Amino acid sequence: MVGRTGETQLNPRAQRLLKALVELYIRSGQPVGSRTLTRQSGLDVSPATVRNVMADLEEAGFICSPHTSAGRVPTDLGYRFFVDSLLTVQPMDASDVRQLSIQLERDGGTTELVDKASTLLSGLTRLAGVVTLPRRNGGTLRHVEFLPLSERRVLAILVLNDHDVQNRVIHTEREYSAAELQRLSNYLSAEYAGREIGSVRELLLEQMKADREQMNSLMTSVIDVAQRLFADEQGEDEDYVIAGETNLMTFAELSDVDKLKELFDAFERKRDILHLLDRCLCADGVQIFIGEESGYEIFDGVSLVTSSYRAEGEVLGVLGVIGPTRMDYDRVIPIVDVTARLLGHALNPNS
Repeated sequence: MVGRTGETQLNPRAQRLLKALVELYIRSGQPVGSRTLTRQSGLDVSPATVRNVMADLEEAGFICSPHTSAGRVPTDLGYRFFVDSLLTVQPMDASDVRQLSIQLERDGGTTELVDKASTLLSGLTRLAGVVTLPRRNGGTLRHVEFLPLSERRVLAILVLNDHDVQNRVIHTEREYSAAELQRLSNYLSAEYAGREIGSVRELLLEQMKADREQMNSLMTSVIDVAQRLFADEQGEDEDYVIAGETNLMTFAELSDVDKLKELFDAFERKRDILHLLDRCLCADGVQIFIGEESGYEIFDGVSLVTSSYRAEGEVLGVLGVIGPTRMDYDRVIPIVDVTARLLGHALNPNS
């Protein structure tokens, strides 16, 4: 049985030995020798037979020998065959699901829920948890408040869909006083409450086409502040939150200083990870990128296990975990799947 690993066929004995080798390596992080594999596989075969099968698996590209070690480790292709064809995923314990559900109950705004979800993913898996912020195109504006910050920055507090509170810092063309911002808040709340965010932006763009000389100072200020705010709300600066990056330092294969620096730089730069996560938006169920499958050299030796999260049938974003290819897939996959379902439920305005 072969998933995405091509046309190569493995007989039942080879599959059983590959499964045992991958599971041993995931647990220990040490190359697996033929004698150890003979004992752990449960097969009534000699170490010599196991060595022959391992040689065939190596020739087919499923395992390799690191440096001069007598043992073998899985390749990306070996992990892919294992995940697609040999892995038995155990569902999360019902009590663990209940606890996760309680911790993801809506008791704050969207940003708090996303932060909490990434922290929970990291804590449960001991890997890095990542969650993209929800797409906001469909939000209905209920109320907006502006608070002045330093250096021509304004804190915008939006209430969407009755109870969804979102905060965003925007940069303006000039400093605004608290009194000015209160007038802007009153105007926008009165004029645009009940409208979809997308339509608010379109109306503002139409206003911008008008002759600014015919606008009063209030309207000019509204256009300056609100257009920046709602342009961002369209997702032009779509972002994600990540938690538990330092967990990756505990894995020997990722502990190289240069490798860690490159990974952390990628987390800070965000572009590559966002592009990778965007590829999961339209996919159903859990998606797994193993090592070089991501298409980015920086993620060689790293796996991403992801799932989109939804509310009312609409995809809002993607969440998942990042860790070494030597991760405990049978435990990680259900955690990602359940967390995506619970986050979507928490973000459902009708739940």
